[in-house]
Amino acid sequence: MKKAILALEDGRTFDCHCFTGSGEAGGEAVFNTSMTGYQEVLTDPSYRGQVVTMTYPLIGNYGVNPEDIESDRIQVAAFVVREYQHFPSNYRSTGSLADYLKTQNVMGIDGLDTRALTLHLRNSGAMRVFISTEDPDPLSCVEKARQVPSMIGQDLVSVVSTRLPYRWTNNEILPIEDPAMVLTSKIWKHRGRLHSVVALDCGMKTNILRCLEQSGCEVIVVPAATDADTIRAMAPDGIFLSNGPGDPEPVDYAVQTVRSLLGFRPIFGICLGIQILGLAMGGKTYKLKFGHRGANQPVKNLKTGRIEITSQNHGFAVDIATLSANDAEITHVNLNDQTLEGFRHRTLPAFAVQYHPEASPGPQDAQYLFDEFTRLMAGQ
Repeated sequence: MKKAILALEDGRTFDCHCFTGSGEAGGEAVFNTSMTGYQEVLTDPSYRGQVVTMTYPLIGNYGVNPEDIESDRIQVAAFVVREYQHFPSNYRSTGSLADYLKTQNVMGIDGLDTRALTLHLRNSGAMRVFISTEDPDPLSCVEKARQVPSMIGQDLVSVVSTRLPYRWTNNEILPIEDPAMVLTSKIWKHRGRLHSVVALDCGMKTNILRCLEQSGCEVIVVPAATDADTIRAMAPDGIFLSNGPGDPEPVDYAVQTVRSLLGFRPIFGICLGIQILGLAMGGKTYKLKFGHRGANQPVKNLKTGRIEITSQNHGFAVDIATLSANDAEITHVNLNDQTLEGFRHRTLPAFAVQYHPEASPGPQDAQYLFDEFTRLMAGQ
């Protein structure tokens, strides 16, 4: 355990310890209210560039395992907990959280009052942070926090998106046998038997791909910068817009692609996907004060009147007031702050939600959204 300092850009500092050795890290300080699922949090590409604080005090008690990852690497800039559990105990565990973080040189921090840090972020908003075991000067660390790039204006999607298209089959990533086939409709192996889905990877979580496959879809994942002509040439039955990190407005290439594809095939978006769809339909996005991150966010389905318990992870949102009432029908709202959680196009087969239906909230409150997507692809 190494002594460390956590410094926020507004001058607030916390003494703490690093349970992964020496190091320094910076990013945007945010908090997550989930009681479990820390490995999914660590590997969710939507957390790229962020220092995540878990509000639940005991973290690491069930260790880590290869089945619970959401991408090919740890995505968070650093991980902050109240009390790290050094000796995990779970039949699925294959190692400790500390060792897992060390393998990818990600700092793990504990020994600070995470309640105080969370309340500070709730009151003051998410902000830049710097953590160091090497610099003992709080004022110096605060200044370094102010040098961390702002989340606003950063295109982090280009950092986390896949470089090459790939096929998702039987819970596996498979390379495309002949890359030239991606440009044609010959890419599909199960045309007519399964729904052919092109998934635009803006920071895809693995469990989304599992849910699409379980819903009867054959999925080809393509880079976020893939243009509309390429997707048209592939002739899919539907188009999926994935989650992803950071500010959606710099991801203008994906927005232009989606705008060109409206009406071409059914479109379904999750998390960053709803923001890209909203921008493509002429809406605007804005940064939330401290975001929505946790597995217990209440959302009202305006069509059914039901309240869904949802899992969420986003710092930006679509401004409801900027969506045209002629084009967009609001379908879901957040009951904590009345922000937009879902909408659909009034005349075209396109819809999206801000939360994560694949993350088993409720635990099955939002599974119907994948079924709705397949019904649209079937022309129902």
